[in-house]
Amino acid sequence: MFTGIIEAIGTVKAINISSMGARITLEVGSLDMSDVKLGDSIATNGICLTVVDFDNKHFSADVSNETLKRTGFANYSVGQRVNLEKAMLPTTRFGGHIVSGHVDAVVEIAQINDNGNAKDYWLAMPSDIAPYIAEKGSITVDGVSLTVNSLTEDQFRLTIVPHTAEQTIMPSYSSGTKVNIEVDVMARYIERLLMKKDNKHHDASSNVTEELLARSGFIK
Repeated sequence: MFTGIIEAIGTVKAINISSMGARITLEVGSLDMSDVKLGDSIATNGICLTVVDFDNKHFSADVSNETLKRTGFANYSVGQRVNLEKAMLPTTRFGGHIVSGHVDAVVEIAQINDNGNAKDYWLAMPSDIAPYIAEKGSITVDGVSLTVNSLTEDQFRLTIVPHTAEQTIMPSYSSGTKVNIEVDVMARYIERLLMKKDNKHHDASSNVTEELLARSGFIK
């Protein structure tokens, strides 16, 4: 489990992709590796990876074909910069939101606009994840816990303040950059509970409607 608060920016040092999956080695930058053990989890651009080898400056992880198919890893190359966060501890300050490290979609940056000393990032919003994205709700972009500030039919907007930009790889984004998205896990659990209560079969598409929410007591 992660919080979406980035601890360091790392760099891909090696990535070997085969029919069996991939082995990736990352240079960890300023990430403190003193308490890392084999089998620990480190979120890499929002993807939960298991440490299989490490020293104080690097770690390696195996990436399954499933992960390659569902995330941006298939397009990563040596030199790629990535956001890093170690798994949270029971004593960790919970500064972001609950992040599982399981990517829901890879989407493109549609446009970036100046907004005072901040920047507005508009991202594509595929129809299959749109029901889980809410204005002023939380979303994870390449492992970063962020707030959705507005929505259109097929896009959502993030406003990135200078501190967030400085601590993450977001300044490297441009129109067309592909990023990993994880929706708020609570939205998925609420949908599952509502579908069970309503005695309907749950599939990959969302059946959450305003009528269903009202009938279940979530809105009046």
